[in-house]
Amino acid sequence: MKKLFVFIPATLVVLFLLNSFVLKEKEAKKKSIKEVKSSEIANIIFKSTDGGQTWQDISKGLPEKLQREGVWRDGLIANDHGLYLRAGNGVYHSEPNSTNTFWTKEVFSGKQRNITPGKNGIFAYDFRGQFLQKINGTNDWSPIYTNFQEQAIRLDKTKDWMYNNYKERQVTNVFETAGGTVFINASNILFRSTDNGKTWKKVHTGGVAMKLTESNGVLMATYKDGILRSTDDGQNWDLVLNEGGVGMAVERIDGGFAAIVNNTVTKTNTIHISIDNGKTWNAIGEELQPSWTSLFMKKVGLIKSSSDILSIKQMGKYLICGRTNGLFCSSDMGKTWQQLPVPPIGNFGFNLSVSDNVIYVIPNKGC
Repeated sequence: MKKLFVFIPATLVVLFLLNSFVLKEKEAKKKSIKEVKSSEIANIIFKSTDGGQTWQDISKGLPEKLQREGVWRDGLIANDHGLYLRAGNGVYHSEPNSTNTFWTKEVFSGKQRNITPGKNGIFAYDFRGQFLQKINGTNDWSPIYTNFQEQAIRLDKTKDWMYNNYKERQVTNVFETAGGTVFINASNILFRSTDNGKTWKKVHTGGVAMKLTESNGVLMATYKDGILRSTDDGQNWDLVLNEGGVGMAVERIDGGFAAIVNNTVTKTNTIHISIDNGKTWNAIGEELQPSWTSLFMKKVGLIKSSSDILSIKQMGKYLICGRTNGLFCSSDMGKTWQQLPVPPIGNFGFNLSVSDNVIYVIPNKGC
């Protein structure tokens, strides 16, 4: 009986502390949203030129509705040709090295809204596999890979909803290597072309929304079981990182790659790095993992999400990690992490993009 009396108060104390934590989180979020509404800043996209210590709002020229709707995950491209942003129902461009960043909407007749960088210019495409390319230094968008769907259906006759409705393959990702080899992931099939899209070959099957990257001639790709690696320009692929989870992202870093994998058991994202071009991998960022209290509260429904890892990039000697509750940097390849100041956005979560020594962050909204 005495043990019971001791246990009950202890349980009440724990529940009280958890409830207080949830209330504080809600109040913090309400306050943040209120501050955004009262401000004239659009709060859609920010950049930092001092390693994340201070932030500049560069949202001028974007539609105000994007502050509520957000922008798509992986929807920002930053390179020597400026910034491209896939947001809402359009694609927006900001000129490189612009002192006062101002966005203009790209004009083309189709509904291509997904974007990806290419060797000679940016690609825009839709899920039905209609592709456009804007060659560097020009303003015109031209059709490209117009025979892809015809060849994709011929190479694989699997019938799915996309085939039954459109007699096409559903395009999810496009990637072009430095050497000009093009990959298109469509209906869980990876297609490859080495002649500017004239002919295509099927090189892998079973990869949902595969995202590719390249470093020193080695290709890496996210996969439903982890991370894949190819050393022969994408003709053959090996599973090199299999932690029992789905590959969420893979990025190039000095000497190799960084990857984010979602563990299907714990339902959390973990970071792994390789400094031998993807041969071997080590887990890092243990201190960035959600606490047991936040995981417990998520499980019982007291909070909607825990502090998940969303993105990982390298800038100089630093690794920069975007998490649902902030930004973190590491100067020792993930052994230790420090939290960075964050821009005043009205929701929690940060997706990153890095170009040279500039960091860009966008709110964690969209798909």
